[in-house]
Amino acid sequence: MGTVSKALSLLAYFTHGRPEIGLSDLTRLSGMNKATVYRLMGELQESGFIEQADGDRSYRLGPEVLRLAALREAAVPILSVSRRVLKDLSEETGETTHLSLLQGSQLNSLSHAYSPRHATRVMMDDAEVLSYHGTASGLAVLAFAEPEFSETILTAPLPRHTADTVTDPGAIRTLLDAIRQSGVAQSVGGFEAEVHSHAVPVFGPDARVIGALAVAAPASRISDAQAAEIAAALLRAGQTLTRRIGGAAPAHYPQQAAA
Repeated sequence: MGTVSKALSLLAYFTHGRPEIGLSDLTRLSGMNKATVYRLMGELQESGFIEQADGDRSYRLGPEVLRLAALREAAVPILSVSRRVLKDLSEETGETTHLSLLQGSQLNSLSHAYSPRHATRVMMDDAEVLSYHGTASGLAVLAFAEPEFSETILTAPLPRHTADTVTDPGAIRTLLDAIRQSGVAQSVGGFEAEVHSHAVPVFGPDARVIGALAVAAPASRISDAQAAEIAAALLRAGQTLTRRIGGAAPAHYPQQAAA
């Protein structure tokens, strides 16, 4: 990993639940040595990506991140478009919905919506980095990503997030084949215990996968009938979101899913 990649990778540790991080915590989270993290954070601070907070004892995202985010949103207003799709999908399914986007080699949660139908629901954190092999969103992306990208992910170490995480590359490839046939991915407890998630890919104007749209619910609440209803709702919502951002499904995407 180059210097630029190392520096940018540190930005991924900032989330809504962790908007400020101290040097020691960044060192622990990144696995880099403290001197390297300090130097990289200094370079990010000079460029405006990071600023110091809390009496210089911690870091938070700087104004340059907001500027670039605004430019991205102006060019591809997926965040604005997705809010309505997420809300409608949450109302239809009665469960938590969320959108994740590919950002470099990472899959990051971008936005979510909650349904008031149930007191118990899956909670989301925007900007959370999602596991490719442990989540339905990640599997949906891998199934329709370029083969080289998917193989790079599958040949890297695959951590076990829970007792139900599938970490065998061969078994995951079999799952991906099934997802390519149906257009919908599923994961039960693969990333968080007792969470049943479904997801479909979202495609950009060049028909390449750019992220995933998902529904997450407590596993105990999902019957076979409800799983089928969620899958159908997701296919419709995924098609709607792809179309509204000017995207198009590739020719190999299941026709019943793209129709």
